[in-house]
Amino acid sequence: MIVKDLDIDAVKAGLADGSILVVDVREPHEFAAGHIPGSTSLPLSQFDPAAIPDEPGKRVIFSCAAGVRSLRALEFAQSSGLDIDSHYLGGFKDWVLQGGPIAR
Repeated sequence: MIVKDLDIDAVKAGLADGSILVVDVREPHEFAAGHIPGSTSLPLSQFDPAAIPDEPGKRVIFSCAAGVRSLRALEFAQSSGLDIDSHYLGGFKDWVLQGGPIAR
């Protein structure tokens, strides 16, 4: 499995310039309680690689609470033949700790 671990600076830069799409694989109640602005929800418990939004020109980055479920999502996506290799290593917990803005 190919994995690129991204940090908060890479995620913020990609969101700022519109080059990435953050797919949050936490459960719906976690996403509703707070998430990275601009991210989209696709819970790992209902994960379907076909449901990953296709936004031309944007690279998909998986995110979860701390970087564990996002790795599982990468594994599922790559197993289904998708060219997705990146996740936010620290996840939402790191985002909050680093003072990132939170959407609800």
